[in-house]
Amino acid sequence: VQLQASGGGLVLAGGSLRLSCTASARTLSISTMAWFRQSPGKEREFVAAKRWSGGNENVADAVKDRFTISRDSPKNTMYLQMNRMKPEDTAVYYCATGSPPWGSRQDASLYYYWGQGTLVTVSS
Repeated sequence: VQLQASGGGLVLAGGSLRLSCTASARTLSISTMAWFRQSPGKEREFVAAKRWSGGNENVADAVKDRFTISRDSPKNTMYLQMNRMKPEDTAVYYCATGSPPWGSRQDASLYYYWGQGTLVTVSS
């Protein structure tokens, strides 16, 4: 399975971006797609996750009032809509797929496949 992330770029504080992540294939063994981000000098952090089935979804507390995760199953694509962006949202954003237990959805080590990352820069 290959993941292709896109949609990053430069945006002014308060603006919006939508990231996309398309999987080359899906298997029954892969239940979840997630977004993580990593800023320079910081550890990779969980942003959001959603079951492909459309059931459970979760957005990190730090961004839940501004970010939403959604999917288009026929297109094997997951989206991350980011609104009212802040300079601290600047990071490389990665999509990942796997089948972690839902209670462990924030554990990056449990995801099998990763996209190449897309850079998001929020300018003040």
